[in-house]
Formats: sequence, C-alpha cells, structure tokens
Amino acid sequence: MANETALNLRRFFTPTNLRALAAPMLIIMVLAMMVLPLPVFLLDVFFTFNIAVSVMVMMVAMYARRPLDFSAFPTVLLVTTLLRLSLNVASTRIVLLHGHAGAGSAGKVIEAFGQFLVGGNTAVGIVVFVILTAINFVVITKGAGRIAEVSARFTLDAMPGKQMAIDADLNAGLVDEKTAKQRRKEVAQESDFFGAMDGASKFVRGDAIAAILILIINILGGLFVGVIQHDMAVFDAAHTYTILTIGDGLVAQIPALIISVAAGLVVSRVGDDGDIGAQVIGQVFSNTQVLILTASIVGVLGMIPGMPNMVFLFFASAIGGLAWMRNKRQAGVEAPTQEETQSAAEVRAAEAQEASWNDVAPVDVLGLEVGYRLIPMVDRGQDGELLRRIRGLRKKFAQDVGFLTAPVHIRDNLELKPNGYRVTLKGVEVGTGEAFPGQFLAINPGRVAGPLAGRETIDPAFGLPSYWIDSVAREQAHALGYTVVDASTVVATHLNHIILGHAAELLGRQETQALLDHISKEVPKLVEDLVPKLLSVSTVQRVLQNLLAEEVNIRDMRTIIEVLAEYAPRTQDAAELTSRVREALGRAIIQALFPGSIEMQVMALEPGLERILMQAMGGGEGVIEPGLADTLLRQTAQLAQRQEEIGLPPVLLVPAQLRLLLSRFLRRAVPGLRVIANSEVPESRTIRVTGMVGAGG
Repeated sequence: MANETALNLRRFFTPTNLRALAAPMLIIMVLAMMVLPLPVFLLDVFFTFNIAVSVMVMMVAMYARRPLDFSAFPTVLLVTTLLRLSLNVASTRIVLLHGHAGAGSAGKVIEAFGQFLVGGNTAVGIVVFVILTAINFVVITKGAGRIAEVSARFTLDAMPGKQMAIDADLNAGLVDEKTAKQRRKEVAQESDFFGAMDGASKFVRGDAIAAILILIINILGGLFVGVIQHDMAVFDAAHTYTILTIGDGLVAQIPALIISVAAGLVVSRVGDDGDIGAQVIGQVFSNTQVLILTASIVGVLGMIPGMPNMVFLFFASAIGGLAWMRNKRQAGVEAPTQEETQSAAEVRAAEAQEASWNDVAPVDVLGLEVGYRLIPMVDRGQDGELLRRIRGLRKKFAQDVGFLTAPVHIRDNLELKPNGYRVTLKGVEVGTGEAFPGQFLAINPGRVAGPLAGRETIDPAFGLPSYWIDSVAREQAHALGYTVVDASTVVATHLNHIILGHAAELLGRQETQALLDHISKEVPKLVEDLVPKLLSVSTVQRVLQNLLAEEVNIRDMRTIIEVLAEYAPRTQDAAELTSRVREALGRAIIQALFPGSIEMQVMALEPGLERILMQAMGGGEGVIEPGLADTLLRQTAQLAQRQEEIGLPPVLLVPAQLRLLLSRFLRRAVPGLRVIANSEVPESRTIRVTGMVGAGG
C-alpha cells in the first residue's frame, strides 16, 4: 500500500504536472499573504522576489521582437499587481503590529528603502514617493494604456484586410495551407492581445491609486497605534511610522514602475526586425551626418562661458569619435576587397582572349532581372525573401497546372531603375514593375474607405490602383480596407501571374518528355503504346499546349494519354485530338468554372447567328464576315462584362463544331472568356442561359 502511494505521488509530481501547478500555487500563495501573518524574514524574501520578477519581466519585454512573443504579459501584469497588493497588506500588518520597536522591525528591505534611499527624511521620502507615483500613473501607465487602446481598435479594424492578404498569398501559392492557418491564428491573437493589454493597463492605474491611499492610511493608522496603544510621543510615532510606510511604499512602487515601463515597451514596439536595443542602436547611431551635427552643437554649447565646459566637450568628443569610427567602417565596406580586385584582373585577362563557343550563352526560358536596390531580395547570402517565394511559387504551379516549369534565372541589370525589375520569357520582356524594399503596397480591391498618403501606382499583376506606403501606415491601410503586401510578395505575385498566363509557352519539348517519363513510372505500358508508336512527342506537346492556352490544367495525364491512345489511330491532327481530350476532361473543366453548383449560368449564341456560323464552317472557309465579326466581338464583350459584374465567370456555350473557331477568335479580344462545347458539359449539370450573343441584332 505504501509503495503504491509512493508510486502515485511520483506519477503526480512529474515536471509537467509541477509546471502546470506553478501558476495556481502562486495565486494561492499571494492570496494567503493577505490573510495570514508572515514572519519578517519571509517578507524580505517576497519583497526581493517581487523586485526580481519585475526586472525579469522588463528584460523579456526588451528582448521580445514583437508583442505576440510575450502574449502572456496581460496575465503577468495582473499577477504582479496582485502580488504587490498582497505584500502591501502583509507589510502593513507587520508595520502596525511591530513598528513601535524601531525601523528594523518590518524587515531589512523596508528599512533599507526607508533609511538609505531617502536618508531617513520623512519629507524627502514623501516627495520621492509622490513623484514616482505620478510618473507611473500620469506618464507611463496613461501613455501605455492609450497606445494599447488605439492598437486594439486599429488591429480589430485591420483584421479583414489582413485576412484578405493571407488568402491572396495562399491563392498565389506563396504560402501553404498550414502557414496560412498559422498567420490567421496570429492575426486573431494580435487583436486579443491588444484588447487584453487595454484592460490590463487599468490594473497598474488602480495600483498607483491604491498605493497613495495605502500611504495615507498607514501614516494615520501608525500615528493612532503608536500614540494610543504604545504611548509614544506624537512626533516619534509620526517619524517612525512615516519612515516605515515610505519604505513599504517605495519597495512596492519601484517594481510597479518597472512593470509599467515593460508594458510601455511591449505595446509601443514597431516592426519585428530585432530587439529594442538593436533597433535603437541601428536607427539612432547609424547616420554619421546626424552624429557629426550633434557633436558640433554640443561642442559649441561647451564653449559658452559659465557652462560645464569639460562635460559638454567630453560628450562632443565622444560623439565625434563615434561618427569618425562609423564613417571609417562604411568606407572600408565600400572599398574594393582583394578578391574583387583579383576578379577585375581576371575579367581584363579574359577580354584579351579570342572568342569561342563558350561565349554563346543560351537564352533563359524564364528570367527575372532586378535593379541594384532589389538585389538583397534575391541574394542567397542574405537569405532573400523573394528566393523562398519563387521556390514556393514553382511548387504551387506544378501542383495546380500539372508540370514543372523551367527554373527562374535571376540576375541584376544596371540598366533598370534602382527599384525596377522585369520578367523575360525566352529573352523577350513580358512584364515590368517597381518594388520598394521596406515599404508595402496597399492595393485597392474596389471597396476601400478612403485614399492613403503614399506613392500612387498600379498593381503590376492585376492593374488595380495602389499606393506604396511606409510600415507605419500599414495598420491604417488595413483599417481602410486595402490589401497590404510587402515588396517581395508584389514581385512574386506578378511573376506567378505571368507564368500562369504563359503556361503553354513554358511547356517545351523537354518539359513534355520529362512529364511523360514521370507518368511512365505509374503507367509504363500506356505511355509506351502511345509514344512513339502512335504519336510523336511534338504532337503530344501541341495537344497539351492547346489545353494550357485555354486555362485547362493537365494534372489528369492518365486520362489525356488514354484519350490520345484511343483517337490517335484515326487522326493525327492536334486540334481534333485536343477537342476529344476536352470532352473527356469536361467534368473537371466545368467543376473549375462552377464549383459545387449543379446549375451552370452561361452565355449562348442566338440560333440565327449559330446557323450562319455553322454555314461558314460547313463551307470549309472558317472565316467570319467583318461586319458580323465586329458585332460578335462587341456583344460578347458586353455580356461577359455583365457576367463578371454579377459574380459569374464569363462562359460562352457553343456547339462542338464552333468551339475551336470562336475560342481562337474571342480569346484575345475578350480577356477571361471561356468557350466550352455542349459535348463537354456533364449530363448531371443544369444549364441556364443568362444572355444571348446576337439577340440584339
């Protein structure tokens, strides 16, 4: 029985259980101090513990990179406030019971704060205590509370914009589902944290008021107890109990001041690029011109007669020396190193050699050229954020579209603007833009509450009106309804948009062969029967390019190969084979356009126009009369715009014989239009026509 009890105790008192019990035990101990008398030695221990905890909390606040790194701070604030009040109650009991015995009767800590810090002078002690309380109550606590209140309001208002930015990153493939879920959780936690800090700041304010009331009550209570119960002279009683009360107040008020400073540090943090010390040193002492001007002004002040000249000149010399050291260090960084000098010599030696085939560089399939200010974003040595986003972008593209694109070759280009970049496809420019590292692009999704103060621009990916803003205006932009993204996300999203738009061109002969080799690992016999027995790789490539050109992904390669193997003996025409593949992929095509809905709301051709087009196809010409072509384009564009305005995809349903002709004719003139054939619609779907092309004449 005894062994079983001991075993149960060992199971209960595990490190995990002890950590879980630490907080409840601390709260119970704090509450017990209010009602149970404490020995003087324990009172000294708890006062010292209170000071140590407050210093530790301030250090954690200083080294936290962002507010959520110290998300437990509101709870810590409540517990430390309760601890101070409990110590005030316990020390008041000891002071009133044993204060007549002298200054050391309430413990060494109270005696030290009452005698040493204020020199045993009651007037000085009261003034110091009131000043500390005023600083805590009027300056630090009020300011921190106001910051927490405003931050809570703006954080709550900015939540929809932040959620939209996370969804945009997820849809663009810049983050995975797990990362997006974590970022959504952090957004909610940030709002909860500032709301809790807004309420927790009231604890410190109430503690400051309670400290003043406790001081007055203890002085009056000590005077009454000393004179009435212990027959002390009025002056002696007033002096003794006032010194003890001031020592008691100071030993509680100084930790309260430290905790208030910690609260101010936590809620006033801006950015998450380092601790407070690194931020201050990096931002205050980084500009040598500022240091030189400061040293000059302080030096001039030090030369004025009557000023403490030595002190001013000492600080002027120190600041000037710091400026000289930083200037020298920067000059050393900018000076060419031995390796750079050697590299320049190798370049000159290479220029003296004859040209060879090694000088013929192949054209990059995908290229990204950046100005010199964007180099840190793509520098592998600096762990550039854009590099990670491009890797995630290629992985997301492969998962969604069905093949792996060529790597993006990144290089710097001094001919571009410092903040400019351009995307090339097979050496030809297909997109340009500008990005500003350290700033954010606030994109207007169409329903914002007002303009922003910043550099007005256009989102390079989708052409939406936008502003480049500083980090301090980020929360305001979220609150106004803007979607806010950083510079690397802007470039990555633009690149992703270009890759998706040119997917057909990116599927080359090599990518097609690699895709067939990959599929052959699962269905080797199927691929072997198709290529090269029935179709060449180039014909398969053209079929896949036709699908990609009309935004049909090729993930279901097994179905595509089966259809090609079935119809290849009858025809080698890539367009005809593409139509057969589209019919087999009809369920996936329709599902991508109308997910989760049985009814399809589409546009259709007016029967008369349909007959005219069928006759043109039947005659073998495949050419539309110019006047009819103009009417067809205009009415299709109008109906497509109407579809988008009511939240529907612009889809035109036509007979299978007309699908290829109209798709090629309308695809470039009406961006976003999808032309599908009747034969591609699954039988389970219901069709509802929302507009007729040609009905207006």
